[in-house]
Amino acid sequence: MGIFDGMMGNASEISAGDAEKELTELLTSSEKVEHAYKLIRDLFVFTNKRLILVDKQGVTGKKMEYHSIPYKSITHFSVETAETFDLEAELKIWVSGNSVPIQKTFNKQLNIYHVQSVLASYVC
Repeated sequence: MGIFDGMMGNASEISAGDAEKELTELLTSSEKVEHAYKLIRDLFVFTNKRLILVDKQGVTGKKMEYHSIPYKSITHFSVETAETFDLEAELKIWVSGNSVPIQKTFNKQLNIYHVQSVLASYVC
C-alpha cells in the first residue's frame, strides 16, 4: 500500500502472519491471528479468541493503543454501506456495558460484507 493510498483511507486485508508478527507480545500462547485488516495505520485483527483493534498514534505511529474485545462481549453490530458518491462504509460494534458503539470506517475497496461476515462467524 503506497503513501497516497494511506492518505486516502484505503483499507486492505493483510496476511495473518504479518499481523501475528506485529502482535507477538500481545497474543497468548494458544492464540492465532485468523483475519486482519489495515485501515490507514490502524489494524483490525480477528484471532481465534478475540477482536483486537490497534490504534497507532502520534506522528511516527510508535505510540499504540491495543483494544481487546472478547467475542462474547459483543452484543450486536451494524454495517452502513457506501453509496455511489459516498466513498466509505462504516462498521459499528456494541460491547456489553457500553452504550456507545466502537466505529470503524472502511473505504469501498475493502468488501465490508466480507468483514461483517467474518465478525458474524465469531459472534454468532
